[in-house]
Amino acid sequence: MQVIVFEDTRVLELKPLVNLKPVYALYTGFRTLLEKIEYWTRQEVMITCHLRRYLAPFYAEQHPECLVNRLEEKDVLLVNGRIVFDEAASRVINDSAFEPGIAYMQGDDLLFARVSASLITDSEGLMPDLVDTSLLAGELVTESVTGFRVIHNLWDMLAFHSDELLRDAETLELGRIEGDVHPSAVLVNPSNIYVGSGAVVRAGAVLDADDGFVAVGAGAIVDPQAVLMQNVFLAPWSRVKIGAKLYSNVAIGTASRVGGEVEDSLIEPFVNKQHDGFLGHSYISSWCNLGAGTNTSDLKNNYGRIRLLRNGQLQMTGLQFLGLLMGDHSKCSINSMFNTGTVVGTGANIFGGGFPPKEVHSFSWGGIDGFEPYEVEKAVETARRVMERRQVVMSSTYESMFRIVASMESASRLFV
Repeated sequence: MQVIVFEDTRVLELKPLVNLKPVYALYTGFRTLLEKIEYWTRQEVMITCHLRRYLAPFYAEQHPECLVNRLEEKDVLLVNGRIVFDEAASRVINDSAFEPGIAYMQGDDLLFARVSASLITDSEGLMPDLVDTSLLAGELVTESVTGFRVIHNLWDMLAFHSDELLRDAETLELGRIEGDVHPSAVLVNPSNIYVGSGAVVRAGAVLDADDGFVAVGAGAIVDPQAVLMQNVFLAPWSRVKIGAKLYSNVAIGTASRVGGEVEDSLIEPFVNKQHDGFLGHSYISSWCNLGAGTNTSDLKNNYGRIRLLRNGQLQMTGLQFLGLLMGDHSKCSINSMFNTGTVVGTGANIFGGGFPPKEVHSFSWGGIDGFEPYEVEKAVETARRVMERRQVVMSSTYESMFRIVASMESASRLFV
């Protein structure tokens, strides 16, 4: 039986965060959704990745060990890529507890289905760009299931983050100190601290694990007088800058650089937020750059629930705390300010004083005085330079994907 983690049509509701990645590459806790599947199934299951066709060439290039958009067996188990896997979810995979011809539904979400390959392919044997699960469920017998955590909304990664960070931390070797810790650094409750091989904790840094864990991944650096406390995870080769304050459920991705004050936030790999400023309850995608003094608001003055503006329509999140949601390759200038629940698209460039709109469209350039299209050639060249600064070469497949997203987003955006 071939196990396929798939993208369904609801993935589009998670734009702009999924413009340059499949939905299962989103983070909550310190693992992506796919990494959670791989961890909890103990890699005993060979997983095939289904994703939008324009993403596939680069994803296959980055994951040569993975089957991408290829069907090799007639008996197929579909697994929704929006599921946040845990041990209970993995058990049903490992135990092969699915009967052929049944769609396992949680509400109107198709989470699992064991089907014949012919049911999900066209006349050329290709899977659809996105699986329409409502149509698929109509071809199958449905059975209701409960208890699965599923990503539905743009803010769900943050809504689930504190719980998922603790769940992920259960898999860490806390109490293991392998890196170079300066004698003047302070480690409070070392039994709840992990410092990986090749990591460096410099003079005067404080890792306080009295109220939560602190994990410093292999090769990561904590600069002098930085303070990490209340559940902080640094991925390998990330860096926390001098005097930074990271606390209350923070996950920093591989090779990202972080300074200032960060609270309850997710930062993907290769992000630059190395200067002072406050980032709270925010999700920052790869290759973003936050200028010095950038501040986010994550709580309304009236302490009310926060609303997002999506495609000009207000959406109620139900959350009291929510800051900035920023797509890949976006940037803001020094002293930028973002209101609660601001959504910034892919490849945007924001500058000038005051608060920009709560919805900044992808590949736009400007500020409070208005936005204009960000020319694709300039956006590509900037992205190439940004990647080169981290010793990452923009491959032809990445550039093609980037240009496709720019074209798609440009066709649908509005400038204000």
